[in-house]
Amino acid sequence: MVALLEERSLDSLLVSDLVNVRYLTGFTGTNGACVVTGSERFFLTDTRYTELARRQVSDFTVVEVGQELLRDIAARLVGRAGFDDAHLSVRTHGKLAAAHPDLVAAGGLVEELRAVKEPGELDALRAATALADGAYESLRSDGLVGRTEREVARWIVRFLEDQGADEVSFPPIVAAADNGALPHAVPRDVPIPAGTLVVIDLGARLDGYCSDCTRTFATGPLPDSQAESYEGVRDAQRVAVDEVRAGISCKEIDADTRAVLESRLGIAFEHGLGHGVGLDVHEAPRLARTGEGSLEAGNTVTVEPGVYVAGEFGIRIEDLVAVTEDGCEILTGFTKELVTVD
Repeated sequence: MVALLEERSLDSLLVSDLVNVRYLTGFTGTNGACVVTGSERFFLTDTRYTELARRQVSDFTVVEVGQELLRDIAARLVGRAGFDDAHLSVRTHGKLAAAHPDLVAAGGLVEELRAVKEPGELDALRAATALADGAYESLRSDGLVGRTEREVARWIVRFLEDQGADEVSFPPIVAAADNGALPHAVPRDVPIPAGTLVVIDLGARLDGYCSDCTRTFATGPLPDSQAESYEGVRDAQRVAVDEVRAGISCKEIDADTRAVLESRLGIAFEHGLGHGVGLDVHEAPRLARTGEGSLEAGNTVTVEPGVYVAGEFGIRIEDLVAVTEDGCEILTGFTKELVTVD
């Protein structure tokens, strides 16, 4: 952290986003902030969370503050002070600047650290992904036909929580037939029919870390065009996973995967190929046309190509992978073969 301050010519840094605060300190409460200087680290919170902070926060001096949180923060900032412009409101910035005028936008600094996972973080992500795999195994056993999309989505939430998840990473997507053509479909109170494709996108949050996985099921025999489209997406996803490694451009892997689908099926996805996953289900880096930089060992990203035919069907296959120097570890364990369920 001190090295990053020096890189950006900062004398101190205010960290106010609670996800970033948790990353730096381990604090899980709902009110707290960090101030980091070249020689000191302060964690500030109010009386409701002082005891929790003493239990959870290490390597920071815990400071109990009153109602004037901003005043106490400003008193500990020194020199050229960075703040997270992506998370600090205009009103809060104005009040803080009145107390410490030398403020500099420093958004993304902690996120840069978060993008490369430590071994313990990878273990947490593996555990969260195992819960997601379990949900898919149960869906394969229990079936889909006749259950409404919303009923299945609610079942996923209950299953993951019953298996020990803190919560779901995001509201599950369950989208059959034409609803699957919407990449961010909302589950409907509509029974899932036989002989169609069903896109299911789900994830669990465990010990703060998220998983994210999509599989597309068949509920019976499919038209040849849909079966061929599934194989096309599976081939493109395989190509993308095979390309994942430290040093590859985030734009390049997105473009290469898009090209496979366009040559095979004549269409490709409009969303990005993938995104980072960690304490947030969407974080850096991004695999997309607009993605910046290259992958690094320790990044954990989704690889999720798809095709979407309006009014007919959608297909998406998504793995969560951990980038290594010469490839990747696929964290998702559930099969990518086309699974047919009743």
